[in-house]
Amino acid sequence: MGKKALITGSAKGLGKRTAIELAQQGCNLMLHYYTSKSEAEQLRQELQKYKVEVRLAQANLSSSHGVNELAEAVKSWDGGVDILINNAGPFVRERKLFQQYDPELITSLIQGNLISAMLLDNQVLPYMRNKRWGRIIHFGFGHANEARAWPQRAVYAAAKTALVSFTKSLAVEEAPYGITVNMIGPGDIKGVYKEKSIAEVQHDYDEEQPTGRPGTGEDVARVITFLCKEKSSFLTGNIIDVTGGFDPIRANILNQK
Repeated sequence: MGKKALITGSAKGLGKRTAIELAQQGCNLMLHYYTSKSEAEQLRQELQKYKVEVRLAQANLSSSHGVNELAEAVKSWDGGVDILINNAGPFVRERKLFQQYDPELITSLIQGNLISAMLLDNQVLPYMRNKRWGRIIHFGFGHANEARAWPQRAVYAAAKTALVSFTKSLAVEEAPYGITVNMIGPGDIKGVYKEKSIAEVQHDYDEEQPTGRPGTGEDVARVITFLCKEKSSFLTGNIIDVTGGFDPIRANILNQK
């Protein structure tokens, strides 16, 4: 591939698995992390076998200052990147009603899941426009495109569904410049499975998944890799669910009863 890519939140989880898949395709990488420095350094060592350039960048994307720091790191890499994958985004696992959120947490969730992606997109677009080629990929969640109610996840859901609209709008604006913009909606991929390959789970069983097996990071990363290919230029403005048929919102609503 030979392109340069920034993956936010790529020291672990889905971001890490995406980095591995892109490196296998010959993509040079900037791995972003906030607190997971040791994991990021370990991943950089692991990726050396693919003979690609790997850089590290630390930033807190829940603040505009952190976004600016990351943007400057990107620009110092020969002007910018060809591929931007906005994977990072804070998520509160404790279930709570919207009225129980404090203003600081609301602001942090919106900043980390929506505004940071918009600001990074804004910073990398001039480089992509100049080359008349680019790939921007946002992360949402399964069925985000439907903007349904998701009780006890109100702020996170609001940020991601707003990102759906932004994804579609930006895709239309940037299409004349050879830049595609899409969103991936991962399903309920749990814990260690976020970094696993499909082969590693072929014999595992997940009773909640219609496919019968748990989802993996490779399932998500394979879609991202496809979207980043040269001949994927007609795929833009899409919200692609990678859920194995699982509906995370409906499952959480039923669990409340």
